[in-house]
Amino acid sequence: MIYLDYSANTPADPAVLETYVRTEQAFFGNPNARHPAGAAAREKLGEVTGGIARLLSAGPDEVILTSGASEANNLAVKGIARAQRNVGKHILSTALEHPSVSGPLTWLQEQGYEIDLLDIGRDGKIDLEQLEALIRDDTVLVAVTAVDSELGVVQPVEEICRIVRRFPGCRLHVDAVQAVGKIPFSFDGPDTVSLAAHKFYGLNGSGMLYKKRGTVIEPLIHGGSGASLYRSGTPALAQAAALEAALSSALLCRPERYEAVMALNRMLRDALSGYPAVRVNSPDDAVPHILNISVSGVKGADMQRALAGKGVCVSVKSACSVEGTPSRAVFAVTRDRKNALSSFRISLSHLTTPGEIREFLEILDLCIKERTP
Repeated sequence: MIYLDYSANTPADPAVLETYVRTEQAFFGNPNARHPAGAAAREKLGEVTGGIARLLSAGPDEVILTSGASEANNLAVKGIARAQRNVGKHILSTALEHPSVSGPLTWLQEQGYEIDLLDIGRDGKIDLEQLEALIRDDTVLVAVTAVDSELGVVQPVEEICRIVRRFPGCRLHVDAVQAVGKIPFSFDGPDTVSLAAHKFYGLNGSGMLYKKRGTVIEPLIHGGSGASLYRSGTPALAQAAALEAALSSALLCRPERYEAVMALNRMLRDALSGYPAVRVNSPDDAVPHILNISVSGVKGADMQRALAGKGVCVSVKSACSVEGTPSRAVFAVTRDRKNALSSFRISLSHLTTPGEIREFLEILDLCIKERTP
């Protein structure tokens, strides 16, 4: 099997698994309980939360542990909109957002909120002049992805922050799931930031929301105590410890991992440039971990199945998207519906080998010849 879907999920690092097991066995008390086992777990949870905060240059009170990025995105989008409803009901976002952001926005629209989507340029980036033109005094939220999951486009988050800061009633949420652990990312500017451990060799079902101190949001889960006022429920201590371990490793090893992935990306781009039927949709300055391509005249889902039949794992759109519809991200950049329907994503890791890339290219060549004139 050749696994080229690392943007959907990564294998858990053995050290992360070891941390999880060790913590689960040593601290089995409920951190909310008022007895010695609970106190020990509560103290350990404080240490872990503090460790995560230091890695992000944040405060422990700015860390909200969640079941993953989907929960974190829902908590941020819905929580900010509800908390700021006295200011207004206008929200700005993009067509590049993950379903866990676009879904809550649709839900809010049904509740009477006004949603405007910013235009996307041919380079995949939002139009900053349009952002300045559309943002209003009653705009309560701007929601953008730092790196979109289909094309790997890096958005100008710092410039977006500067524009949003001019509107005191507006908050900025950044989905940084595909950025943290892969490229440099600052938590200084946004009001909220989501991330997921399983994107950087941590465990599934584990993520967090960074909430800047002073930012008010309404919780999604009510009732019961927890590690945060904004997220009720028994804290998953061992998962939090595993998240800290995965994040620490990802940040420490990021430069060397990036260079390894960049070399693989160049290898792919060079080889694919020789195919007239292949179109590379990811811009040149996208993160190297994601390469979105289309094969003219072949639906992306059909190519995915053909590759899967030969042992290659790639994805069509993000893993959480609806099958059979054109990629919103690719259509936004290329303005070509057929091309968007033909697109699929190759995503790379430092664990990917040059030999796997060569074998993939051989299999892809065979699949293209079988399906194109």
